[in-house]
Amino acid sequence: MRVTGRLLFALTVALASLGAMSQQQHSEQQPSDKEIRIGNVMPYSGPLSEFGAIGQAEAAYFDMVNARGGINGRKIRFITRDDNSDPATALELTRNLVEKDDVHVMFGSFGTPGNLATRWYLNDKKIPQLFVASGDEELSQARAFPWTMGWQPSFRSEGRIYANYIQAYYPRKKIVVLWQNDQFGRQLYKGIQEGLGDLNRHVLVDIAFDINDEHLEGHVSILKRAGADIFVFLGVPSTASKVIKLAASLKWRPVFIVNDASATIANAMAPAGLENSAGVISAAFLKDPSDPAWKDDAAMKEWFTFMDRYHQVESTNNSAAVYGYAAAEALTQVLKQCGDDVSRENIMRQAASLRDYQPSVALPNIRMNTSPDRYLPIKQMRLVQFDGRSWQPFGDVIETAFTEGAAR
Repeated sequence: MRVTGRLLFALTVALASLGAMSQQQHSEQQPSDKEIRIGNVMPYSGPLSEFGAIGQAEAAYFDMVNARGGINGRKIRFITRDDNSDPATALELTRNLVEKDDVHVMFGSFGTPGNLATRWYLNDKKIPQLFVASGDEELSQARAFPWTMGWQPSFRSEGRIYANYIQAYYPRKKIVVLWQNDQFGRQLYKGIQEGLGDLNRHVLVDIAFDINDEHLEGHVSILKRAGADIFVFLGVPSTASKVIKLAASLKWRPVFIVNDASATIANAMAPAGLENSAGVISAAFLKDPSDPAWKDDAAMKEWFTFMDRYHQVESTNNSAAVYGYAAAEALTQVLKQCGDDVSRENIMRQAASLRDYQPSVALPNIRMNTSPDRYLPIKQMRLVQFDGRSWQPFGDVIETAFTEGAAR
């Protein structure tokens, strides 16, 4: 497995810091009768700052919870910090949140590198690292790291869903892939490769790009010249919109597949041009607030009311904000289940005891289920296609995807 230099540095720092640390465990003192402190780390600046909307929405959600009296009589104090997408900074900030701010739980911190960098430390301290904002399966290993739990569907599983779609609908078509050169992009692409199996021979070209890549036009031009029928994009919404627009400018209309994080009308499809984006296929598990299909949906009406009252930002259509809202709603459910026992052990026990819980903004029939040996709460997705105005679901809810392609 390849490891980025920044992640390797962060892990080295973590081990060195822990080696110098006292062996005394962090105090197991319960939170006060009046407050539960929750820590969080987000990229509010830097190359992935568009996902800072997740943390902002979570902060607003807990403001709403507090305005309604808190959880079982306790108010939530949500303390969120900016790591600039740097895993070494994420580790330092997490340690400060635990040792100086005395947070009881780390919740929803963003990104694979930062969460991997802090995982060993938090498990050593026996502090919940709950509902991390990453689909890396390494962050849902119940036996090895019992204090760390993921939330969203795994990136590899999502990749296998796209591979199975290609197998079912386009088994003999040629494929090109443009993927983000980090753990996020690699895990998605790995899932596609696992799912395609022998059909990987149909992948003509794959190109890895950096988050601030200045050569997207050249990449798209190379992929077009390869003569493929299917274009798979794996990256963030701001890049997806540029790539869709570039393909259209080259008069290239392949079957276009984008990953879930980029399947947002407001942040990717509309900036690329609705006509250019028509036909794009993805897989999703949450409702898109910019999709008119949900204008009369009760849960989305509550979402817009929430945004008006507690999170007054320029746009209410940010899918990253919906993600934060749904994750905060799930943590609230866990804390409610804790009753008067909000010890760290009971918080993890309740997080590992979710039964068919459905976040209000999840797509129909998408539910959270956990157990002590299964730490990935959301395993289901729906295939969707953009018709130029709205996402149209097709097929059944998918919980598993084949890991080997059929030879054809």
